[in-house]
Amino acid sequence: VQLVESGGQLVQAGGSLRLSCVASGRTFSSYAVGWFRQAPGKEREFVAAISWSGASTYYADSVEARFSISRDNAKNTVYLQMNSLKPEDTAVYYCAAGLTVVAHVHEYEYDDWGQGTQVTVSS
Repeated sequence: VQLVESGGQLVQAGGSLRLSCVASGRTFSSYAVGWFRQAPGKEREFVAAISWSGASTYYADSVEARFSISRDNAKNTVYLQMNSLKPEDTAVYYCAAGLTVVAHVHEYEYDDWGQGTQVTVSS
């Protein structure tokens, strides 16, 4: 599947953003989807993931109380709602999709990646 992220922008600390990941392909509902992020000078890290059915969600400890992942398979879209944003959330956010995802938190489980969307949180 091809993935396109959107929704990233400059926001003040404490604010909210909703990122979208739109997929092409008729079998999107079969894919687990994850969000990862990469800050300048740092390695890419796991943020959140959702199972193909939407029944299970997974979060990094650093975002669990503030971010929420959801999906609308009828729209081929996965959302990442980000609340109470902090400057340390500044990064390029990527969505990724995979058919054989088990743990949901590892990059290698995902086959297809989007180009990323920039989120900048000012203090």
